[in-house]
Amino acid sequence: MPSLSPGAEAPILLAFSGGLDTSFCVPWLKETYGRPVITVTVDTGGIDAAAARQLAERANLLGASAHHLIDARYDYFDRVLRWLLIGNVRRGQMYPLCVGAERSIQAQTVAAMARKLGTNTVAHGCTAAGNDQVRFEVALRTLAPGLEILAPVRDQAFKRPEQLNYLQERKLPVPPHGAAYSTNRGLWGVTIGGKETLTSAGSIPEDAWVLSKDAFTKPPAPRRIVIGFESGTPVSLDGEKLAPVSLVERLETVAAPFGIGRGIHLGDTIIGTKGRVAFEAPAATVLIDAHRELEKLVLSARQQRIKDLVAASYGDLVHEGQNLDPVCRDIEALFASSQARVTGSVTILLRPGSAFVEGVDSPWSLMKASKGVYGESAGEWTAADAHGFSKMVSLPGVFWTRAGGEGQKP
Repeated sequence: MPSLSPGAEAPILLAFSGGLDTSFCVPWLKETYGRPVITVTVDTGGIDAAAARQLAERANLLGASAHHLIDARYDYFDRVLRWLLIGNVRRGQMYPLCVGAERSIQAQTVAAMARKLGTNTVAHGCTAAGNDQVRFEVALRTLAPGLEILAPVRDQAFKRPEQLNYLQERKLPVPPHGAAYSTNRGLWGVTIGGKETLTSAGSIPEDAWVLSKDAFTKPPAPRRIVIGFESGTPVSLDGEKLAPVSLVERLETVAAPFGIGRGIHLGDTIIGTKGRVAFEAPAATVLIDAHRELEKLVLSARQQRIKDLVAASYGDLVHEGQNLDPVCRDIEALFASSQARVTGSVTILLRPGSAFVEGVDSPWSLMKASKGVYGESAGEWTAADAHGFSKMVSLPGVFWTRAGGEGQKP
């Protein structure tokens, strides 16, 4: 049996998602340590009023002495998502970090709540095989090194069927998917893990998708939308001004029925193994595609290239829960500088499985700034300039050939 922490009378603060792992933790922690358990759900997206009521009811039925729901969506966008969007970050060139990026914000919020409630013990429901254990604990230990961190599922090696049986034996509520699928939802999308994602061979069944069920069996009619950006931040949808969080939430409802942003990502975990997860990221996918194309219009080639280089590292740091590392502030400073002219509109045609960027426009367009027309007519240069330029650009290849003795024979 785990040892009791020094402040045995203080409550244990549990980061609570309402899934199987954290549902199991409430009664197990209470029974094992003989201390009250307070659940804290940090809302980083995907929790409506009905879901909030269900979480509170479930926490109460599981035996929590109190439950807190903290809205961190705006903080999450401002401190994490806006940078992932500006960086056009896609892990493995496909996965937009739709879940996992928020763990650092959630951990920071939990640490602040622990201080407010006067306890030094926090708990999470992460396993030993996943990324979230690292993300949570890196942030918690960085912010509050004195916190005692409990991780029952990881440290006691509980399996999902064991947790399910534990709850059922006590007639306690079980999450809708039971032990079959692990679903996480946030402002940037949804991830889904199940038996099919434990190997590399197959897909999850259609009824396991959360946002895009029937997108391909009952496809909606194509729809054209226009997204407005100011300094790299999305500010309008179809001409309606919206705060970024509201825009992301609205765009998710618009794009999800098309199955846009649905995929299965196979990549490298923080602990060094290969991992696989299904995801649905309709809003993130549309926004990254739109933002990327607008940047191509207004940024120089060198700006794009250097930004892409640091964006890859930034994505790795966020994926690993290292958001608090000072190098992230340095990269964000470069990102912010790069977005000064990323203002304009992007027109996108939504079709089943596709977000097709039809066109972009900006007052800072580098295309409009030139008098030349690609493939048609010269602008600020003459035909003689073009001839000389081609000759100069070819010189390194000429020298290489000459040095190798090639091209000397007739």
